[in-house]
Amino acid sequence: MAVNLPTNMLRSFVAIVDTGSMLNASEQVFVTQSALSLQIKRLEELIQQPLFTREGRRLSLTAAGDLMLGYARRVLAIHDEAINAMSAGQFSGPVRIGMVQDFADLLLTGILARFAELHPDAQIFARVAGTAELQEMLERGQLDVVIGYAAPGDTHAIRVAETQWLGDETLTARESLPLAVLEKPCRFREAAIAALDAQGRPWRIAVETPNLTTLRAAVTAGLGVTCRTDIFLRDLPTISGLPPLPAVSCILLARDQGGEAVTHLVDLARESIQQL
Repeated sequence: MAVNLPTNMLRSFVAIVDTGSMLNASEQVFVTQSALSLQIKRLEELIQQPLFTREGRRLSLTAAGDLMLGYARRVLAIHDEAINAMSAGQFSGPVRIGMVQDFADLLLTGILARFAELHPDAQIFARVAGTAELQEMLERGQLDVVIGYAAPGDTHAIRVAETQWLGDETLTARESLPLAVLEKPCRFREAAIAALDAQGRPWRIAVETPNLTTLRAAVTAGLGVTCRTDIFLRDLPTISGLPPLPAVSCILLARDQGGEAVTHLVDLARESIQQL
């Protein structure tokens, strides 16, 4: 009797190899670690060969696993090519997008709503995090599209934005300037502190928060000043007299060979950012 190898098991197997761990792979293929382990166990039973050996917490391919990897990639490539050809522009998910909080607040609803309206059968996974974390997820194959920040001149920049001081200007009269900042890592936090230190201006962190909504509330309440690009937090007053801040690039990254769905989502994201 012929043995059929389910593509979901092959995809999970490749994901473990590419991401380096069960945890990372589970996030990529959207199943729990326990379900992932069961899939690999079942795949090993079907081929009657062990695919991995465990060295402490590290998984290594066996000789059979190394051989299977090449075939699995070819099977999945042909499978995905067939799906793309037959769907003829009708997208099915998951399409995975990651954004920094600034863009999520302004763009996430609009971009995803437009994408879902055009392609109601698509499945979308959205992640909000810092640029560095999102880039790592993209490199591990856990995201298809990333919208974040980088230094001016970045090759992936689609827009350069000026950075401004925002908040109650009366706070600048204090001996030690109170800052409202996001938790590390944060490009704007680092830029504000570096600029103040370069000028020899005393400062203290008055508010530290993991989210932009709380940051906005703290600045509005006059608890501290912050800095952001001129694209965001437009309802907050700008402050003059503080040291200049570097501009930032708004970057858009996409996974190679992501397919038509990813290309379409990238186009929507680029259009939305350029219109801000």
